[in-house]
Amino acid sequence: MDKLLIVDGHNLLFQMFFGMPSRIVNKNGVAIWGTLGFVGALLKIIKQVNPTHAVVIFDGETHNERTDISADYKANRPDWSAVEAEMNPFSQLPDVIKALNYLKIKYFETVDCECDDVISSYVYAYGNECEIVISSFDSDFFQLVSEKVSVLRYRGKNSVICTPQYVLQKTGVSPELYLHFKCLTGDGSDNIKGVCKIGQKTAAQLINKFGTVQNLIANADLIERESIRLSVKQSEQTILTNYRLIKLGDCARLPYDLCQLNISKINASTMQVLKAIGL
Repeated sequence: MDKLLIVDGHNLLFQMFFGMPSRIVNKNGVAIWGTLGFVGALLKIIKQVNPTHAVVIFDGETHNERTDISADYKANRPDWSAVEAEMNPFSQLPDVIKALNYLKIKYFETVDCECDDVISSYVYAYGNECEIVISSFDSDFFQLVSEKVSVLRYRGKNSVICTPQYVLQKTGVSPELYLHFKCLTGDGSDNIKGVCKIGQKTAAQLINKFGTVQNLIANADLIERESIRLSVKQSEQTILTNYRLIKLGDCARLPYDLCQLNISKINASTMQVLKAIGL
């Protein structure tokens, strides 16, 4: 069976840029640690996953429709345009792109949606006909996990493959219910506030009982604990807004068909790649 590897490009770049143990420059004084980490991690991910197809998706600097839903969405993120190159992961993105071109791995920068939406649309389009592995630390992708779709959290030898069983053990809910679970707990990384007095354990109990946040809201009077019942009633609009912010669907245009994403066996080392692109 075909296996499609989808890499959350900026997620991996940020992980490597800020996670490398030292700031590495080449003999010409050019900063390369982000590129070095990205290429090295990507080659190891490909070796771990052994995909037949692969694509790397980057977030473009475009209008984000989710900010129209909530001005607070990702308002906690820094303005990278004001950050000097030495501490700016985007300064090394051009070299990452050169490396992807050298490795003949397709990539795409979003123009009218978020990276998450494109990745999700690939899952909706091909999740029934091939195995899909999403490389990312973004827990939003847990809602897409199935018997054929998994999330890889790359940490070298300590990497974790997030399966339906992993999501259930980690959160207390199945992937099918994860969206509704997260509507209650919120997401600090995206500046999405959860419901007051509801932590992960309570959220899991509520969603396992009521199934969806819509059903939870409609039957809030059946919630046994008064404090939780009142909190849900008072947070109805927040919960429904969170649902719109967190839900991943199949609305994005796919930049490539599956048949265009074939990947050949890669034998190059990280240093060979960097040398080939002039670093």
